[in-house]
Amino acid sequence: MRFDGKVVLVTGAGSGIGRAVARGFAREGATVFAAGRRREPLEETVRLVEAESGRATALTADVTSSADVARLVGEIMRREGRLDVAVNNAGVLTMGHVADIDEDDWARTIDANATGVFLSMKHEIAAMRRHGTGVIINVSSQIGAHKRVPGLGAYAASKAAVAALTRTAALEYIGEGIRINAVSPGPHDTPMSMRPGETEADRAARIKAQLPIGRVGTLDEITAAVLWFASDDAGFAVGHDLVVDGGSTA
Repeated sequence: MRFDGKVVLVTGAGSGIGRAVARGFAREGATVFAAGRRREPLEETVRLVEAESGRATALTADVTSSADVARLVGEIMRREGRLDVAVNNAGVLTMGHVADIDEDDWARTIDANATGVFLSMKHEIAAMRRHGTGVIINVSSQIGAHKRVPGLGAYAASKAAVAALTRTAALEYIGEGIRINAVSPGPHDTPMSMRPGETEADRAARIKAQLPIGRVGTLDEITAAVLWFASDDAGFAVGHDLVVDGGSTA
């Protein structure tokens, strides 16, 4: 129960990594706020948490809107009086070669993946400053932060920005007791890891050929990395980007 009594915010908590991370924190005693744009998947996350005797609340918010994020963090502070951990996971995946990417798709990707993390940190840091401590974990990606893949230019640019912003903010706020790091997942068992028209068997064969470990990552594995960063065990880790990718970037 490493997070007993802690208040945790997870964005993009309606599916995939965000949902798994929210459940992981709740299993270890945290009061979790699951945030995202659509209420229905968030409420499903809450149901899953409560089925495991955890505590969670669904709050809708668009991380590309400063007013929305301010409202989200303000509601958590109103209810709990503190914010101990924030996991900024909300994001989108856009495919297309650079000359072919629609400009609106480019803007949407940068807004969701990079600006969304900036706005989330901006308001989370302001809340954490009130009690002089806190942990922020930004979800970056092996793609962009650590390797390049043709056809994923917009996504790569947005995630490289997350990695750089994480390190800069980590240096700016560690003196105030706020510890900031990132995790960079490789292919994990999420809808985002599936290519259009691909079956799970197709994905398994593709990943086996691509990754040294020979398999897709499990949600438990990436959740364990996030929870370690949030725990006191990682108290000396500042401005780090933990790559969890089955050896893809080794």
